[in-house]
Amino acid sequence: MIAAPQETALQGGIALRMEGISKRFGPVQALRDVRLTVRTGTVHALVGENGAGKSTLMKILAGVYQPDTGAIEIHGRRRTFENPAQAIEAGVSMIYQELDLAEHLTAAENIFLGAEPRGPVPCTVSHRAMIARADELARRFNFDLDAAAKVEDLPTGDCQIVEILKALRRNASIIVMDEPTSSLSEREAKRLFEVVRRLRSQGLSIIYISHRLEEIIDLADEVSVLRDGQLVHSEPMTNLNISRIVHYMVGRELTDFFPQRNVSIGEVLVQVDGLSSDAGVRDISFEVRRGEIVGMAGLVGAGRTEVARAIFGVDKRTAGSVVLDGRELDIHSPGEAISNGIALLTEDRKRTGLCVELPCSWNITLPNLKQIGFTPFIKPARETRIAADVASRIAVKWSSPQAPASSLSGGNQQKLLIARWLLANSKFMIFDEPTRGIDVGAKTEVYTLLNKLAEQQKAILFISSELPELFGIADRILVMRRGKLVGNLVTKQTSPEEVMHLAAVEEKA
Repeated sequence: MIAAPQETALQGGIALRMEGISKRFGPVQALRDVRLTVRTGTVHALVGENGAGKSTLMKILAGVYQPDTGAIEIHGRRRTFENPAQAIEAGVSMIYQELDLAEHLTAAENIFLGAEPRGPVPCTVSHRAMIARADELARRFNFDLDAAAKVEDLPTGDCQIVEILKALRRNASIIVMDEPTSSLSEREAKRLFEVVRRLRSQGLSIIYISHRLEEIIDLADEVSVLRDGQLVHSEPMTNLNISRIVHYMVGRELTDFFPQRNVSIGEVLVQVDGLSSDAGVRDISFEVRRGEIVGMAGLVGAGRTEVARAIFGVDKRTAGSVVLDGRELDIHSPGEAISNGIALLTEDRKRTGLCVELPCSWNITLPNLKQIGFTPFIKPARETRIAADVASRIAVKWSSPQAPASSLSGGNQQKLLIARWLLANSKFMIFDEPTRGIDVGAKTEVYTLLNKLAEQQKAILFISSELPELFGIADRILVMRRGKLVGNLVTKQTSPEEVMHLAAVEEKA
């Protein structure tokens, strides 16, 4: 049963009404009779697990896809969009998770792309007028932005502002934000929240998609939940909490995000001593035991990823040693790390982890061809069988082993990478932000897989920006600050406050 929104608790009239929206891609029914109502001057959160249909629904609103059935009304007027330009003209603007900016152009040039002010000479552009208009637009919405700066030189938070100003320049009244904080620091995220509230106060309607439910609680006026392509619940935020939202998302009670683990921790398997690199890592020393999950916390730029890259041979090590299973390793490349039993799941699975347009089976076997005897020739049938076998062990959901990795949900893409390292029989596994951009149900599956790997006596280094999951999954927590290790804490004997203090507060001389 779908709860009826309480109109008295919300502002304004109806900005958007989507009725009976259905969409099929071949045999897959992506959306089924979806209804969505968004009110003027509100933040409307759209949540659901990966594959629930959120992106498909919003791409229909943005004119990227056309629905098989259904209708769209914007401010009471029936609309049909055959392309994104028509949606933009109607006041709908979508800001994607991966920002759509021309990095070599200035902020002003991106904001006015396709609508540049004319110069005094025919067929020319007035860059001075463009920057002045961009500055005026930024001031109108109280944004602090250097309009003349190139996008490639701006921090990610300012790039988000450029996308928002681009939408406002197009006179958008409805702005869709898809996972807007997935690549932002905590400071940049807080700034974005202020921006969202400011836009709401000025009468814009924001459709906000995020897997971070804490953000939803903080920002949203109303929440709609999609599950398996259908709207299962819609209600004002004042009546909801995280537990109820999760219940509607996954269709079951999820009282424990973090599965219980009962693992006997063994002897030291990994010993890192005095590790330094040319990427700013300085004198890092720690150990990880068999069956132990060691978390690594720190603010953005603290050096966590750089530690992983130095161990894995991506960045040049300038000092220190890595000992695995009693043997000191001399690693100069990722290939050498893999052959010595070290695995790394990178923080950006699409850019540095997967070959997204290659088949799922290839993504599993690619770094393992020598280990599984595929030299000098690859046997496709055997490769598919091996990949399918290891994927079934961790329940990777795909249409076929030959399907491209891009066709999988975020959670299944992460499991594809885990399958790769299971096939490699890695002893030491480094997970860098493994739950970034995946839903709560998929997160729980990743935590369960981590527990299973620990039960197999693997040593695991778990890097995360989310303190709740570090406290829910790690036996110990290492704290990084400015390229140095400043804390090595037993999880049960510390607190989030102590971790944050170590990560953020400089010690006095």
